[in-house]
Amino acid sequence: MDSKKKKNVLHPRNIHQSGYDFPQLTEANRGFKDYIIETEFGTVSIDFANPKAVIELNKALLKAYYNIQNWSILKNSLCPPIPGRADYIHYVADLLAADNDGVIPTGAQINVLDIGTGSSVIYPILGERTYGWKFLGTDIDIAALNHARSLVKTNEGLSRKIVFQLQENREHIFEGILNKEDYFDLVVCNPPFFASREENWQKTTKKFHNVHKGEEALPVQNFGGHPNELWCKGGERKFVRDMINESMRFKKQLGWTTSLVSNKENLKPLVATLEYNKASQVEVINMMQGQKAIRILAWKW
Repeated sequence: MDSKKKKNVLHPRNIHQSGYDFPQLTEANRGFKDYIIETEFGTVSIDFANPKAVIELNKALLKAYYNIQNWSILKNSLCPPIPGRADYIHYVADLLAADNDGVIPTGAQINVLDIGTGSSVIYPILGERTYGWKFLGTDIDIAALNHARSLVKTNEGLSRKIVFQLQENREHIFEGILNKEDYFDLVVCNPPFFASREENWQKTTKKFHNVHKGEEALPVQNFGGHPNELWCKGGERKFVRDMINESMRFKKQLGWTTSLVSNKENLKPLVATLEYNKASQVEVINMMQGQKAIRILAWKW
């Protein structure tokens, strides 16, 4: 059955639920202070339309709260919103706890597969630092994985818990990655959202002009993103449906398989696919991150 949990705030365990402590963040990352602005309401913030500001904010957050001394992404790569990504980790930890007498399992005995880890390695970083889990990060982009490997090596303790593997066939997700002896307690994924470059640009442009009405400025994606991070044939719905279909073939090797679902219109057909194929458990977790509603779709066979 589909279980919906509506949330209007960040997860109770999310260290970022009280907002940004700008003095602490500036202390952690001196470069961050150049991007702090005063709003028209007299409050302190940053220009979230500026990609450089978002990157420096992430560096400050990761250093201040997760002991990540060195973090970067490849040029024009997807820059993840840290509080929202931390929310994902906390909610899937609750899924594992529900199968463990209400206790969140921690440490390297928990194996997590991150589909499309990217150059930011954000889910493995947050999962390792928060719960001590062990991660395998996969991607179809060798440059992203090479950057991820170097990033992990330069931060104490990560290389013992986080490894990477190239998915050589972009038509597959689990095949070519899982060996016969592998078992993953959890799968996490932030799938490509758009169906094409054109759809990505149209929606980015519309969003930018809605935010910057009356301003003469060229559209910019403040959170960046390489093509394979932003779009794929069929978009988010097809990608997650492919995950569902392929996960059935590896059901004995997978615990909870989860994915973000950004478009609410994709949720109903994806849940229908799971119910048609008789998934033993289906969970839909609704999250609210700022003004943006997003969901985690989770299933077990």
